[in-house]
Amino acid sequence: MFYDEIKKYDWDDTTRCIMAKTTRDVEIALGKEHLDVDDFMALISPAAAPYLEQMARKSQRITQERFGKTISMYIPLYITNSCTNSCVYCGFNHNNPFQRTILTMDQIEKECQAIRRLGPFENLLIVTGENPAKAGVDYLEEALHTCRPYFSNLTIEVMPMKAESYYRLTKSGLNGVVCFQETYHEANYKKYHPAGMKSIFDWRLNGYDRMGQAGVHKIGMGVLIGLEDWRTDVTMMARHLQYLRKNYWKTKYSVNFPRMRPSEGHFQPNVVMSDKELAQLTFAFRIFDHDVDISYSTRENPAFRDNMMKLGVTSMSAGSKTDPGGYSVAPESLEQFSVSDERSPKEVADRIKELGYEVVWKDWDKIFD
Repeated sequence: MFYDEIKKYDWDDTTRCIMAKTTRDVEIALGKEHLDVDDFMALISPAAAPYLEQMARKSQRITQERFGKTISMYIPLYITNSCTNSCVYCGFNHNNPFQRTILTMDQIEKECQAIRRLGPFENLLIVTGENPAKAGVDYLEEALHTCRPYFSNLTIEVMPMKAESYYRLTKSGLNGVVCFQETYHEANYKKYHPAGMKSIFDWRLNGYDRMGQAGVHKIGMGVLIGLEDWRTDVTMMARHLQYLRKNYWKTKYSVNFPRMRPSEGHFQPNVVMSDKELAQLTFAFRIFDHDVDISYSTRENPAFRDNMMKLGVTSMSAGSKTDPGGYSVAPESLEQFSVSDERSPKEVADRIKELGYEVVWKDWDKIFD
């Protein structure tokens, strides 16, 4: 399990190593076709800032070689905001006083129908709060069966589960799982996640191994930018991705770098990442892993997303509603976070085409299930 692997790496030593990188280290990394984690640290270090244009060109070249001039589109569907966790930065925090919603299967089907009217989406991300007692594996399995007639590709972003549960869901139409470790800083992890199952650091971290053991087709991972030093966190994630590729080599992988947005808890980020730094990180990750899907959500503003889709990003959401029932009714429940790109799916798709790229609505077919 990766929890045993990560113990080999000290957080503070990793931070010092990143900050000690020189321009020579950056040039050596950029001269390589295949990078190790040490090279990755050079490309995300402050020393790499003057090389941003060179990194962008290399990232663009690699992306077009591997993915062509395409952007894959997906849309999230929030089916419950009921949660037993007390994450200090999240609008779904168990202690936040608002009406909790768990959609029925009829309501989920209405949401699916409303999404289909928005555009020809085939990639659906089903999102829940973490409440295993009220929205556990049985509920998720039923939700997958409800959504399956409407979409070819179903991914979930839910509580970490046992390998047996992931395997069971793959037999009910599940294609992928997204899970955010939030931060790899174990000493401070409990501070941000004081209660609930999410407070157990190693259970969440080892969840990716359980996904791999269950044969999940695609695993998405990410850290929440704003909790701890972002450079150290993403280095730990790069090590994690490298480990997963070695041990579960049949699985596809995606990464996401969500920057903290306003939520009901009014948590103020400890770290603020600039657009320039997010671009640097995106380029570095593409150069480090040529085949990983790099995803940007509607947390990011339209102009920035438009620029980055040409330089390394390969998938984007559009038209997102982050509250249960948000597509088919005027919701009374609280959204998880505020979106920044409020363009319709058609507007996003039109912009992608204007920039000379092809919109990919579907990359998995029911016939292969």
